[in-house]
Amino acid sequence: MKIDDVPQDNSPGYASEKRAVYARDAGGGYVLAASTGWTVEEAANCLAVEAFDDQARAARQRLAKGQGSVLEVLMYERRMDLPTLAQATGLWQWRVKRHLSPAGFAGLGTALKARYAEALGCSLTDLADSCAAQPGES
Repeated sequence: MKIDDVPQDNSPGYASEKRAVYARDAGGGYVLAASTGWTVEEAANCLAVEAFDDQARAARQRLAKGQGSVLEVLMYERRMDLPTLAQATGLWQWRVKRHLSPAGFAGLGTALKARYAEALGCSLTDLADSCAAQPGES
């Protein structure tokens, strides 16, 4: 995209900030250009956030029924999916998936819980408190 074509749609998601994007200058070279957002990008981001909210809501329902773990709820609330959480923790996806079940999460040791807490941006205490919280409060 040419530097003159960089979107300037003042997207609400940017909160009056600007984002750096690469664009071509008059000489054909790549330079950084400031963008105030693009409505198409804003719409796509809103859809993604809605999808994570729906997944978190479904995970809370599974947790309430004893069919899921708090780890699954926190994963979606933090806007992560299975591959992202696996990468953030350095664990294989199949292993993380196993920990999303109630039995798998219950069997976790302190070291693994600490890895999850770090990846989710919370403390071990927060992770334990979330386990004790009523569904929908975490």
